Amino acid sequence: MTETPLKDMARHRKLKAGHFVFEFDTPGIGHILKSAGCDFTIFDTEHSGFGIETTKRVLRYMQAAELPTVVRVPSRDYKDIARACDAGAEGIMLPMVSTPDEAEAIVQSMKYVPRGGRGVIVRCAYDRFTAGPTVEKLAHQNERTTLFAQIETADGVRNADAIAAIDGVDCLWVGHFDLSCSLGIPAEFDHPDFLAAIEQVLAACDKHGKSAGRLVPDIDTGIELFRQGFDFIAYNTDAWALGDAVAAGLSAIREGTK
Repeated sequence: MTETPLKDMARHRKLKAGHFVFEFDTPGIGHILKSAGCDFTIFDTEHSGFGIETTKRVLRYMQAAELPTVVRVPSRDYKDIARACDAGAEGIMLPMVSTPDEAEAIVQSMKYVPRGGRGVIVRCAYDRFTAGPTVEKLAHQNERTTLFAQIETADGVRNADAIAAIDGVDCLWVGHFDLSCSLGIPAEFDHPDFLAAIEQVLAACDKHGKSAGRLVPDIDTGIELFRQGFDFIAYNTDAWALGDAVAAGLSAIREGTK
């Protein structure tokens, strides 16, 4: 029980490039993304409709491919957080974390004693069903679990410094669509208010030595945001990437056969 790849990634600000899975729970998904060069993946259960049984299964696919996986859970409820951890998620992403109290409650749900109050289970998915001393397993799981707190409200921006200061918060992940809506400027990502909010979040990450993450729709945006200070970059989603690739191919064939 010595590997903590996702946690190790969160300890530095070098580029970590990954992908968002919203749609495809095929058995090959882990190996497909690993062979594509992903450093990590995010498996979404907030917007996708995937349930815990699907999550458990897909985490085994990712584990087989040795691809560190973050599960975005649908709520801040203890049952959603703890079940994803028990199922083997290395990272947990939470939507709309707006206050340090909310962030601390999430940490309490993710971590075992003495840091938190998560209910104990061993010899399960997260430790690959292996035997061993319980106290060591709990300590390792506390070290392994990695928290990606989504900053996607105006309150979250105002409290970004206090959220980033919490022991157990590893990355502030900007949910850019929801943040722009919360600021009253839907999808206006060049608006001065949005840019100021991003600066505030990045400053909090810099101050407290935490990572910063974003989903990006294209290559140029990914490069630009990394240079701006984001180090966890999720390039596109599975459904969007497939749709774009097929559309581009079909368009080129039609154009070339005129």
